[in-house]
Amino acid sequence: MQENTKPTVVSQADWLAARKDLLQKEKELTKARDELNAERRKLPMMEINKEYIFAGTKRKASLLDLFEGRRQLIVHHVMFDPSWEKACSGCSWNF
Repeated sequence: MQENTKPTVVSQADWLAARKDLLQKEKELTKARDELNAERRKLPMMEINKEYIFAGTKRKASLLDLFEGRRQLIVHHVMFDPSWEKACSGCSWNF
């Protein structure tokens, strides 16, 4: 048996009460996400001691060369599939 997935029709007052309840939950979720993000930013850093060498089209380069001497690297994972024209929108916002 299939469940009825359509929302019920209610009065404006009932809708407003339900919306306020949902808004409270949304605010709690936002606060929790902000706290988690702050916690992530406080994670300790890790020193990379391995010498990575990358083969470019013109020359080989180290990690430090690729980032023009910048000592801190932020990694953003972007996923591609051979059949896609753009990166996965769910994890990369089409960067």
